[in-house]
Amino acid sequence: MFDGHNRAILLITGVQAAGKSTIAQGVAERLPRSVHLRGDVFRRMVVGGREEMSAAPTEEALRQLRLRYRLTAQTADAYFAEGFTVIAQDVVLGEHLTELTGHIRSRPLLVVVLAPAPEAIAAREAGRGKTAYDEWAIAELDEVLRKETPRLGLWLDTSEQTPEQTVDEILRRAWPEAVV
Repeated sequence: MFDGHNRAILLITGVQAAGKSTIAQGVAERLPRSVHLRGDVFRRMVVGGREEMSAAPTEEALRQLRLRYRLTAQTADAYFAEGFTVIAQDVVLGEHLTELTGHIRSRPLLVVVLAPAPEAIAAREAGRGKTAYDEWAIAELDEVLRKETPRLGLWLDTSEQTPEQTVDEILRRAWPEAVV
C-alpha cells in the first residue's frame, strides 16, 4: 500500500486527456506530505522562442522537451530531498520515458502509465475545457504509447474508471508493481 509512509517519487504519464493532472492531484491529496509537480509548467515558462512538439518535431522542440524533462527530474529530486513524496506528471512517451527516469536520481521511483483506450480519450477530450489534439490524432499518440514506449512500471487501462477509482488503484498497486 502506498500511503505516504513509504516516500517515493511517482511519475504519472500517458497521452493528453488520459487524466494525468486529475489523477496526480488526487494521489497527492491523499498523502500527508506531498507535491504535485506538473512538468508542463516548464514548457509554459518559455515565452520567447518556444517551439511546440508536433508529429515531426524540430530539433529545437526536442531540445526544449528534453530540458523540460531534466527540470522535472531536478525539481522532483529537490522536493524528495526535503522529505516530500513527489507526484510528477507529464506526457512522457517513447524513448523519453527511459531518459526521464534516468534523470531522476532519487529512489524509490515509481512509474504509472495511464493507458485508456483511444475511444475513452476522445470522449474525455470532448468533455474538457481545453483541446490537446490539433495536429496529432489520438490514434497516432496511442500508437506511440503502446508500440514505442518501454513497458516500465505499472500500466493501467483506465477507460472504465472514475478518477477516484484510478487513484485508489494507484495507491493500492503502485508500491509493489510500479517500482523501476
